[in-house]
Amino acid sequence: MTRVRRWCRRRLGGRDDGVITAFVVVIGTALLLFAGLVFDTGMALSAKVDAVEEASAAARAGAQQLDLTALRATGTVTLDAPAAETAAESYLQTTGHTGTVAVNGDEVTVTVSISQPTVILGIAGISSFSIQGSGSATAQEGP
Repeated sequence: MTRVRRWCRRRLGGRDDGVITAFVVVIGTALLLFAGLVFDTGMALSAKVDAVEEASAAARAGAQQLDLTALRATGTVTLDAPAAETAAESYLQTTGHTGTVAVNGDEVTVTVSISQPTVILGIAGISSFSIQGSGSATAQEGP
């Protein structure tokens, strides 16, 4: 058996020490990056849901700002645009996130921007994801 081993080593060009170590390093790194992709993408999806919820809530806060003078005089529901924008921006300040508020007629649209830091993908040079979510609300009459 030793003659066969010596013959194989001569024919195959020597030793193969350390080959499995390189394989383990490459596969281990690939598995770590895949786990990072799964985990950090899940965190980004959770941040997206939070951004949409915050934008919708800020839009609802803005849509509650009715022009009471017009409502009492004519009975029609109209939005007080400056008050709606201020209320939506005030709500965003309480959440600690930035966003934009647009009032168009009786509709308030809010877009929230969130920067979600990564936990594992920082190894690959991806330090954060930029997430945006938007929501709208319309002022209307009713309970």
